[in-house]
Amino acid sequence: MLLVSEIINNKEAVIKGLEKKNVKNAEAAVDSINKLNDRRKSLQLELDDTLNKSKNIAKKIGLFIRENRKEEAEQAKAETGSLKQHSKTLQESLKEAEQKLKEELFNLPNTANEKVPAGNTPDDNVVSIQAGDIPELDKNALPHWDLIKKYDIIDFDLGNKITGAGFPVYKGKGARLQRALINFFLDEALKAGYKEIQPPVVINSDSGYGTGQLPDKEGQMYGITDSDLYLIPTAEVPVTNLYRDMILREKDLPIKNVAYSTCFRREAGSWGSHVRGLNRLHQFDKVELVQICEPDESYDVLDSMCQYVQKLLTKLELPYRKLILCGGDLGFTSAMTYDWEVYSAGQKKWLEVSSVSNFETYQASRLKLRYKDANKKTQLLHTLNGSALALPRIVAAILENNQTTEGIRIPEVLVPYTGFSIIN
Repeated sequence: MLLVSEIINNKEAVIKGLEKKNVKNAEAAVDSINKLNDRRKSLQLELDDTLNKSKNIAKKIGLFIRENRKEEAEQAKAETGSLKQHSKTLQESLKEAEQKLKEELFNLPNTANEKVPAGNTPDDNVVSIQAGDIPELDKNALPHWDLIKKYDIIDFDLGNKITGAGFPVYKGKGARLQRALINFFLDEALKAGYKEIQPPVVINSDSGYGTGQLPDKEGQMYGITDSDLYLIPTAEVPVTNLYRDMILREKDLPIKNVAYSTCFRREAGSWGSHVRGLNRLHQFDKVELVQICEPDESYDVLDSMCQYVQKLLTKLELPYRKLILCGGDLGFTSAMTYDWEVYSAGQKKWLEVSSVSNFETYQASRLKLRYKDANKKTQLLHTLNGSALALPRIVAAILENNQTTEGIRIPEVLVPYTGFSIIN
């Protein structure tokens, strides 16, 4: 979340950053937080003053009793009782003000970095890189939802039978392709210096609040009945929360973690080609990168993570492009995001397969994730994450782009992992 000190000291910059993300009534939201903070400070000062008065009068009571000044002692006791009652009222008011301030801060998104282009919708995102040849397929080429039936490698009907829509069953070479991609992505990350983590796929609400999924995306998460637990939307959440309430050593930075997990989201829904087949699922597999670093290094880290994703897509022989998200398309917690898309020839469209984001201090302030700098001063860290990669649309593009009359060719880099070079 944004820091109150930042909102107060950099009010105009905060408003500008929120307005770039199309936050309605940004100035009013900032003013409301400032007023709540003023009330919180005022109540705290009054409470401190009342407690001090009560403490000082309590000291006098003993003196009055020792000197047999009964009337003054009784008056002091009455005044102490009144002050205690007032202190209790002030404590309740302070707790209420602090909770209200916390709620408003939790509901205020991160500000957009000044480098983020202006814009309202995905149409305003800026393509910064495009590479790879767009495949020219035979006129009888099929989209992946027909290919998976033809080769019997992914079954949506079975998934619907045992669970519901958006939960596919991978079979035979389809399952082996999934496993191959997961292992390939993990091995590549290990070569790049990431430490592998295998996190739980269930989190508590503290973890959801820590990385900003709560309260913003509560409706997209699967809650577990009669518990304070949720299925994870991405491995970013449990992995980043490993460092909640920690003060890291400068010499241990940057932290570089990679994790494979199954992910769960309620986002599948409306009918249409944009959600058909593997394009949007309730359950999917993903390999996630998480980095934690010093503030002055985070945008270099963001660039290095993008370069890493680019290398993966090149090795998979997929045409790709890199988009800088405009302010209106940025996520709630992100200060800057690059999306990576691959071209899926059977559908003749670009599919998002990775988002690489810098959250600056937004998550760290929620997590109380800090480090001691060279001057032994405690500072908030910057957190970043990126998909490397999300599997469903990668699989869709591989199937569609590599279809031939003999079958579906497997990218060369994956053959050692699959154990086969063609699906037929």
